[in-house]
Amino acid sequence: MGCCASQNADSKASRMARWRSTGIVAMRDAKLKTFPIEVLDLDRAVRTLDLTQNKLVDIPTEINKLINLQRLILADNLIERLPMNLGKLQSLKIMTLDRNRISSLPDELGQLVRLERLYISANLLTCLPETIGSLRNLSLLNISNNKLKALPESIGSCFSLEEIEANDNLIEDLPASICNLSQLKSLSLNNNNVSQIPTYLLKDCKALQNISLHNNPISMDQFQQMEGFQEFESRRKRKFDKQIDSNVMISSKGLDEGLDL
Repeated sequence: MGCCASQNADSKASRMARWRSTGIVAMRDAKLKTFPIEVLDLDRAVRTLDLTQNKLVDIPTEINKLINLQRLILADNLIERLPMNLGKLQSLKIMTLDRNRISSLPDELGQLVRLERLYISANLLTCLPETIGSLRNLSLLNISNNKLKALPESIGSCFSLEEIEANDNLIEDLPASICNLSQLKSLSLNNNNVSQIPTYLLKDCKALQNISLHNNPISMDQFQQMEGFQEFESRRKRKFDKQIDSNVMISSKGLDEGLDL
């Protein structure tokens, strides 16, 4: 008994020492049912926390101790809600929450001003908080496979957004403010209820190269009649011409890729 206890203590101590020296805490598929509280004792040392594929339901409010955390990866768990003080993780750049049971995001999400990538597909979201507009460094937003009926008007203030993945939702229309996203390159809305898109989307989103609206009520005729369509079409073709010239593999859709109605 004493020998085993000593070995376990040594194992835990060496693990903590490794985490502290590398800044990386990785406990994927570790059969965790509760958050590993010992991680919180590392506070400022943790830069990456990966608890993918466990059975976590709750994230403790004390997670705000990890003030230097840059990557929070919690995919494939049973998480139902996020702590209200999540916004105190001011160094966070990447947050991955895919395949959980989250039905809403706290308003404090908007305090994550350094966040660059947010993955929260395959959850139970019915709306996004208006405070998402405060995420001025957000470049990628993946909210596919939820229950969203709309995107908030404030999303037009996420000026760094380059890619929006919102497939498999219940979205009926897009806010006019999405036309403010001058850096937007890819917009994917497959399998929604979109019957029209903002009039000046193609004209104002001058970086847009890919738009996918497969399985929506909108028609190709509506799309082709939009102001800025020819310019969009030119950008789309230039992108794929460049890929072909570089011998990059493209899908079987060929040059139709990036314009899927």
